[in-house]
Amino acid sequence: MPDLHEEYEEYRRITYAVWEITLKCNLACSHCGSRAGEERVKELSTAEALDLVRQLAEVGIKEVTLIGGEAFMRADWLEIAAAISQAGMLCTMTTGGYGISREMVKKMKAADIAFVSVSTDGLQATHDRLRGRQGSWESGARTMSFLKEEGIPFGCNTQINRLSAPEFPLIYEHIRDLGAISWQIQLTVPMGNAADNAEILLQPYELLALYPMLARVAQRARREGKVQLATGNNIGYYGPYERLLRADFDEDPSYSFWQGCSAGLNSIGLEADGAIKGCPSLPTAAYTGGNIRDRSLKEIIATSEQLRFNLGADTPQGTAHLWGFCKSCQYAELCRGGCNWTAHVFFDKRGNNPYCHHRALEMAKRGLRERFYLKVKAAGIPFDNGEFALIEEPLDAPWPENDPLHFTPESIQWSDSWQVYPQRFASFR
Repeated sequence: MPDLHEEYEEYRRITYAVWEITLKCNLACSHCGSRAGEERVKELSTAEALDLVRQLAEVGIKEVTLIGGEAFMRADWLEIAAAISQAGMLCTMTTGGYGISREMVKKMKAADIAFVSVSTDGLQATHDRLRGRQGSWESGARTMSFLKEEGIPFGCNTQINRLSAPEFPLIYEHIRDLGAISWQIQLTVPMGNAADNAEILLQPYELLALYPMLARVAQRARREGKVQLATGNNIGYYGPYERLLRADFDEDPSYSFWQGCSAGLNSIGLEADGAIKGCPSLPTAAYTGGNIRDRSLKEIIATSEQLRFNLGADTPQGTAHLWGFCKSCQYAELCRGGCNWTAHVFFDKRGNNPYCHHRALEMAKRGLRERFYLKVKAAGIPFDNGEFALIEEPLDAPWPENDPLHFTPESIQWSDSWQVYPQRFASFR
């Protein structure tokens, strides 16, 4: 008989799943990592999806977030959502919010969808530009009003890039006023469509202008107590605002900091054709551990190396993958190179993360900055990536003239209301 503790470690380490139930989408986002639009070849049938719900509950998943593409573009999505809830798991959803009617929201409540995150990537013109659909910003705001009226708690998620970053303080005011209770933020990285539009990506040096702004907004959100900031896995890393950005309202910020990638440790990602990854964002080709059409979910989690690469993080092998700046960093054993997704889609391998606040600060101390450029284009398939190269140059070198989207502190848009929220961060350092 297997040891119960060993059995738990083998497959019950996972508690959270993000499930792309279809790749079909009604938007055309220029930063979409999955290149969503058309459904995948041989997406799971209703019977297969419902069996996967059973397997998710069996391995101990506590929460399942439905995504796409656009989840509601799948005809049986509410049946899947209801099955998740009936199996004792929390069912949540992330959506672009385009085309959701009041009647659909009523059906979502009947299916026991407990929380919805609506993508909001800027003010109207910027959001519509990034989302590739005129009217998507207005539709998203309307969706949030329906959710509020029907009593479904909701939040927002925002991709931070050179187009959205200048509007970040105003985005906060917009979603706060609509009634969002949480706000997940992450940096746009070069996966999928974003790999083809690299000019919108923040350069590593620009993080020095970005993080003081994020901290000022986070501090206001904390004081007002209405919108809980939730930092994505490629935000931060041991800069002076790390604790402020990662702390929940009811937490002591002293104990909130990045503690390494959790892919395959407490989370998994599921693709619409049954492919299983340790994290929904990871490139499909390099990180798929198996398909539920071939093996059970329990077996995939327990035995696939692609879902186990973060196990043993506290051993010498836990940092063996690091290279470049990350290999010699003082936080290497704790950080383990930050977000593996971010590192991989820049360099086609994990272990060296250019989107690190501590790194940008250390480079600046040496009088240097980093800038990347595209070396190998992405292939053009879902969850793909190209390969970038890094340049180290003097901190005061002239910025390239053919780079009109260069992000600076002067480009940030502050409304008059921010005058009563000066930057005071000493208690969080």
